[in-house]
Amino acid sequence: MSDFIQIENDRFHDHCGVCGVFGHPEAAKMAYLGLYALQHRGQESAGIVSSDGRELHLEKSMGLVADIFQPEVLARLPGEAALGHTRYSTAGDTSLMNAQPIVIDCNKGKLALGHNGNLPSAGKWRRTLEHRGSIFQTTSDTEVIVHLIARSQARNLSGALADALNQVEGAYSLLVLTRDEMYAMRDPRGFRPLALGQLDGGWVVASETCAFDLIGATYVRDVAPGEMLRITRTGIESLQFAAEKPLQHCIFEHVYFARPDSLVFGRVVEESREMLGRMLAREHGVPADVVVPVPDSGVPAAVGYSQESGIPFRMGLIRNHYVGRTFIEPQQAIRDFGVKLKLNPVPMLLKGKRVVLVDDSIVRGTTSRKIVRLVREAGAVEVHMRISCPPTISPCYYGVDTPTREELIAADESRGRPRLTQEELDEFGGKLDPRQRSIEEIRRYLGADTLGYVSLENLRRAVGDTRSTFCTSCYTGVYPVDGAQAELDPRAAESEELPVVEIQAVPNER
Repeated sequence: MSDFIQIENDRFHDHCGVCGVFGHPEAAKMAYLGLYALQHRGQESAGIVSSDGRELHLEKSMGLVADIFQPEVLARLPGEAALGHTRYSTAGDTSLMNAQPIVIDCNKGKLALGHNGNLPSAGKWRRTLEHRGSIFQTTSDTEVIVHLIARSQARNLSGALADALNQVEGAYSLLVLTRDEMYAMRDPRGFRPLALGQLDGGWVVASETCAFDLIGATYVRDVAPGEMLRITRTGIESLQFAAEKPLQHCIFEHVYFARPDSLVFGRVVEESREMLGRMLAREHGVPADVVVPVPDSGVPAAVGYSQESGIPFRMGLIRNHYVGRTFIEPQQAIRDFGVKLKLNPVPMLLKGKRVVLVDDSIVRGTTSRKIVRLVREAGAVEVHMRISCPPTISPCYYGVDTPTREELIAADESRGRPRLTQEELDEFGGKLDPRQRSIEEIRRYLGADTLGYVSLENLRRAVGDTRSTFCTSCYTGVYPVDGAQAELDPRAAESEELPVVEIQAVPNER
């Protein structure tokens, strides 16, 4: 009898995508299309809330954007303003109660909120607020912001938003919709992208500019770190709600998360990824016959590697784009079943060839090892693995779903060890040094002939980071936000008292 199994996804996942539309007669449909373009940022749930000037209307569900928002659902979202959200959980359970936007009715009025990012201090804030009588309806860190807004003594919503956001640390690109206005805010370090566009006399705010392309909106500029945009029928008002802090753009947006056709942090993502491939060829060139990407995320870097090295580019692995999360596996087990469902080698392009296999990252290493094995079984005589980022040694606490430190294959002893099965350890021959994971040890575990990562220095060059404005915590273990350090040690989070910060309300009388 067949078994119903879950397929492991050995990839990093971004937290969420947001898209807001204001001043458009088909706002909900435009938000839906924007979310469709941002589907890569979250596939667990999606929601849209609209405003007709009198009431907020909410529709959200588990699943993919195109499956949720059928015509009859969109028909229940009237009005010229809408806020959309697509989610992948990094904080909080995977369930409908955590789907966003979150809609509340409080002393600041009725409002909806959608959040891309992560708040490392949310656990401490939650305990503090619960002790003061707050009742939480979800397990999402976003709800902490909601309670802080409701408890603020500011006289208007813009002041309450500033009050709340200045009391939390972490990453947030945030949209708030009321009956008659929309707010867009970005944390003062600018971890996550957020862009402003124009559409038929109205306004659009989205996590990436690829959302603008689909609906025909024109990119205007990024929402600045620490900036709050208040969008009304009379135009846009810009307020600086937070003190300036050193910028910490997420560098992994350019390595993997963002769509290649997006403009992120002032740079086209495709250009960064092709440059990463060129850097790989310069740092770790090797005699070979073909350059093969691990699709789809490895394609731009493989193109750059091919261009720089002169080695022909070939799509030697074909990706199945219609793979879900669970499958029926035959009673007779198939080796590397999950990877074979997603990737199929092309023997005529690989047989007898020396292959440069290009991917964007290695997480646990288990999937990469299976891919190397697939390529060898298809007839490759050599497999040279090339990775377009440095070794990942630390988890992210700013809106990226990463494994624990112990699960990252590149982590050394002080940062933990990958949790490999006994079968995997036996297959490795017991030669894996338990104290650290050197590049050579990772290479041997993967079964590749050679292994090369882009250096951190060249990663910064490839993304145009001339002023050290990018966060590289996942490659260095050095975190820019103190709250993340407390999150690393649960005992510190339990023992540390969180002070109440009094913030001056933003002057914005209505």
